[in-house]
Amino acid sequence: MSMAATMDNQAGVAAMGGPSLGNAEFEFLRTFVYEQCGISLGEHKRQLVQGRLLRRLRALKLRDFQAYCELLRRDPQQELGELASAISTNVTAFFRESHHFDLLRDELLPRWISEKKNGGRLRIWSAGCATGEEPYTLAMVLAEALEKHNANGLDAKILATDLSPQALETARKGVYALDRLEGVSEERRRRWFLRGEGEYADYACVNPRLRELISILPLNLLHDWPMQGPFDAIFCRNVVIYFDKPTKQRLFQRYAGLLPDGGYLFLGHSESMYGLNDSFDLIGRTVYRKRSA
Repeated sequence: MSMAATMDNQAGVAAMGGPSLGNAEFEFLRTFVYEQCGISLGEHKRQLVQGRLLRRLRALKLRDFQAYCELLRRDPQQELGELASAISTNVTAFFRESHHFDLLRDELLPRWISEKKNGGRLRIWSAGCATGEEPYTLAMVLAEALEKHNANGLDAKILATDLSPQALETARKGVYALDRLEGVSEERRRRWFLRGEGEYADYACVNPRLRELISILPLNLLHDWPMQGPFDAIFCRNVVIYFDKPTKQRLFQRYAGLLPDGGYLFLGHSESMYGLNDSFDLIGRTVYRKRSA
């Protein structure tokens, strides 16, 4: 980007009533975000970063971006989740990329339940769960399968993790505006959601049965993972699009370590493992199965 273009961007932000993001501060933020979150911020993201972080400056009552960078230097973990949430886009929906859930319902869950019904555990990880639509979708499909196959006593759980504290708060509450339920069939709405009343008439809360199946926890995918696995399936959809190639390679290798032979990894519609890891076979649209050793 030319110096003139950079100055134009800064002037545009200043015109909106906020401080501009200087070169030194932007370089610090780029390095910090990459080291802490694995997210690569190119120069073309500068204006987006300025605009989104202005909200954080106002919320924290900071005078400029230099003060914000000082806050990150003093205590990186204090603001990390909010920063990551601000610069990334949590676009999610119930039953998004529905072919993944069709595969679970029609093939994987019946097989797993049959194998584990008389002892064993079933574990699914929603890595990057955002505001909770994905794990609650998984919980609906899982609960229905357990009932259909008379396996409600099976030790079956879903782990849902994300870095963003705001997203996790929404996921824990499990309360969604009715227009967020567009991907949910009428039958499932009646069964798995409780319609609000009065001032909450335009909202619905997830059924407590779904909450019982899910553990929602904060987790930075680049840091240590407390769970040991194994997981039967890992959903990491529309997460690695923010990462560069070396970060993707490390992450896929760590996922392979938590999946048994024959375990499944689900990616987003615009993501691929091609040329990044040889531990998996592509078996469907963005569905990968771990190879036997």
